[in-house]
Amino acid sequence: MVIAAWPGVDAEWSRRIDVPSTAAADPAGTVHRWHVLDNGPQLERLGLAPAGTLLCVHGNPTWSYLWRRFLAAGTDPVHPWRVVAVDQLDMGFSERTGVFRRLADRISDLGDLTDVLGLQGPVVTAGHDWGGVISLGWALAHQHQLAGVVLTNTAVHQPGSSQIPPALRLALHPAVHKWGTTTSDAFLRVTHSLASPPLPADIRAAYMAPYRGASRREGVGNFVADIPVDASHPSHPALARVAEGLRGLDVPALMLWGPRDPIFSDRYLKDLIQRIPAAKVHRYEGAGHLLAEDRDIAPAVFDWLTANIAGIGSGTDGTAAAGSAGTRGTGPGHAVPAGQDTFRPLWALPGELSAGPAGTGTAISEMAPDGTTARTLTWAQLEKNVADVSAGLAGIGVGNGSRVSLMVPPGVDLTVALYACLRLGAVVVVADAGLGTKGLSRAVKGATPDVLVGIDRALAAARALGWAARLVSVHDLPAARRHILGAETSLAALARAGARSGHRTADGPDPDQAAAVLFTSGSTGPAKGVLYTHRQLAAMRDTVAETFGINPGDRLVAGFAPFALLGPALGAVSVTPAMDVTAPRTLTARALGQAAAAVDATVVFASPAALRNVLATQDGLTTGGAAALARVELLLSAGAPVPEPLLAGVQRLLPRASLHTPYGMTEALPVTDISLEQIRAAGTGNAAGAGNGVCVGLPVHGARVAVLPLAPDGTVSADGTTPVAEPVTAPGVTGEILVSAPHVKDSYDRLWLTQQASAATTGWHRTGDVGHFDAEGRLWVEGRLAHIVTAPGSVVTPVGPEQAIESLDSVRLAAVVGVGPVGTQAVVAVVETMPAVRKAGPADPQLAARVRAAAAAAGVPLAAVLVVPAQPTDIRHNAKIDRIRLSLWASKVLAGGRPETP
Repeated sequence: MVIAAWPGVDAEWSRRIDVPSTAAADPAGTVHRWHVLDNGPQLERLGLAPAGTLLCVHGNPTWSYLWRRFLAAGTDPVHPWRVVAVDQLDMGFSERTGVFRRLADRISDLGDLTDVLGLQGPVVTAGHDWGGVISLGWALAHQHQLAGVVLTNTAVHQPGSSQIPPALRLALHPAVHKWGTTTSDAFLRVTHSLASPPLPADIRAAYMAPYRGASRREGVGNFVADIPVDASHPSHPALARVAEGLRGLDVPALMLWGPRDPIFSDRYLKDLIQRIPAAKVHRYEGAGHLLAEDRDIAPAVFDWLTANIAGIGSGTDGTAAAGSAGTRGTGPGHAVPAGQDTFRPLWALPGELSAGPAGTGTAISEMAPDGTTARTLTWAQLEKNVADVSAGLAGIGVGNGSRVSLMVPPGVDLTVALYACLRLGAVVVVADAGLGTKGLSRAVKGATPDVLVGIDRALAAARALGWAARLVSVHDLPAARRHILGAETSLAALARAGARSGHRTADGPDPDQAAAVLFTSGSTGPAKGVLYTHRQLAAMRDTVAETFGINPGDRLVAGFAPFALLGPALGAVSVTPAMDVTAPRTLTARALGQAAAAVDATVVFASPAALRNVLATQDGLTTGGAAALARVELLLSAGAPVPEPLLAGVQRLLPRASLHTPYGMTEALPVTDISLEQIRAAGTGNAAGAGNGVCVGLPVHGARVAVLPLAPDGTVSADGTTPVAEPVTAPGVTGEILVSAPHVKDSYDRLWLTQQASAATTGWHRTGDVGHFDAEGRLWVEGRLAHIVTAPGSVVTPVGPEQAIESLDSVRLAAVVGVGPVGTQAVVAVVETMPAVRKAGPADPQLAARVRAAAAAAGVPLAAVLVVPAQPTDIRHNAKIDRIRLSLWASKVLAGGRPETP
């Protein structure tokens, strides 16, 4: 064995150790020879005193090589850690014992090894696959030394109601097992093929090295055979002891997960979270079973060690002091000073209205596809329906902390279900159907709801794709259809059962308890779940009410589904127009007018894409619809920059309305606000000076805004998380926009690393947007941090030059992107023309000259101008251009590739 030949492994780490066995599988006096990778001697030689020991346990069929990056990271002279990565007996380069070793034996084996190693100080375990179970077994037996646990893609419990994963069922099949795991190397090759991206040849060779020949693979087969498929399996009691023991484990825990794992899916992660609820969790989208190969997780683990374990010193006897498991949430604006808690839950005002004179008045109106009113609920009916459904949900076991995914179109049913869940203390999961099937599936499966409430189409997808274990239809279904869709009951049936039970929710959940997981639009990568507490949702309601003067009695047309759900909490009558809510640009002027007429609207909310189509279809307005729109007093439009000409056109359609374009995001809505008059006063169309970007106005009620200045290379930090400058509000300084407010999200759901980055500037949420303040304190947004172009000698933010280009009468939408290496990028404009071109590719010379001149007037010279039939935009708002996608496409086109549509 020549360990130095394996990539990433220092030969100094390799050790062989003779260990007396206490395992039940071995005769008394048995001694086994182990192989480990251990950087302890190297640290000693370098004179580095480790903060503790990280004990790493591989699964099947890997070996200690899996943890090589951890060993390298542990030699950091600033934060050194001893890392011991074991080869389990019969695995890797450890001894082949010739004995079938059960789970209990392997836990004993690991304890025997650590006794010989004489581990000192705090010990943190790290486990993967079945090594996760074994590491946890050791942890529970050595809590006097234990300081924390790290887990990657593992499981400690197999529900009796479901089968083990198909891949393991196949490996256990009598016709396959011995050949697939021992006689051949098929099991190893299949496991290695799960890596994404694929493992390089030298890495694959390293993983195969200890298992060449059937005699070296007997442990692989035995490991598979020892999987407890049910309660009758000999190793089931040991597994159950570990699973139940975790509920009392009071040390910091970190769970890093690859969701694309056909073996240990998110349902196993959910089980672990329920057993260790204080654990920090991060799901790496796109990564799978071999997470430590798919992503370099060592930096995350060592950052966590430094933040959570460093300082847990060892006593004179070498034992570790008890560690805190930590608390959830680090978002700004949580704390409520003593005596100042004025929390009123979202359902408070609807309840009050239902009991007063307004109780018989309309609360929700639902539009039919033909634009007529399909259903309405009064405030009193809304209160009763919410109470009945809440009681019905409680009757089927939904309670505090249960996650309920709602896949119901905006209207009566969605509003009732949402408020019923909130009052019950259930966590509502709201993933926009506009994310598309793939994005929606990724979002919902990541949130692991206990129950999914949906229309038939959603139930069919949920059953086929495994989105939730329990399904509830919206309406009563015939028995055959209910069976096909897998629905156990319906909202209607739950309401009837709840009414019969007479049960009513008491005081509701704690204000700082999780209330909802809302998903971002996915315009800058996979949609992220954003976790809000009840207090933060209430603060969002209060901010909207105070900023825009929306009061009980107002009547709201919501062309954006999430905003419709806030209507009842504001005491506003709410209606959603007849439209495809998954595609905002389907909103027509006729549908908007009909909805406004149905409730005699005073407030309208619609995205910029929706407003564009409203103006394009205004000839279809009915007389009554036009009159209703003329009576609207307030219009809000958000989700993307709203050009002044678009607002001017809308103003003609809504002549009495004050037009506002609040700036915000799923993580904090709203942040700032500006009206059309203020936009004109700010000179948004001017690309010079303060006009470089979109003016989004002043901070809203209760919010503070600042920027973190950009470095000369276009970054805001040395390593992506640690700020190199302090937040400022001085005019003319471009930087990442920061916000602090009571309605900022609690955290990103199961995205611990993302949350760490967003909260890296203490007391602030880092938005990822870039902008600056002008002399009047107004905020200007210049684009996304990820979309900055680093040209030679300059940093270009995209929105300013894009606006200048969009001022051309032949340009509908423009995107400015960078092509080439960071620091030497060429600035390229990609434009969507009016009328649209048929083929994507280089712009004709005349258009290119006009675009170049417009960009140059904004101070940005262009290297090339390309055209596309339509810009790739986000699904939710149909307005945020995917500049990263365009950058990759432009690179191919300018390199001589075929100019296919991006």
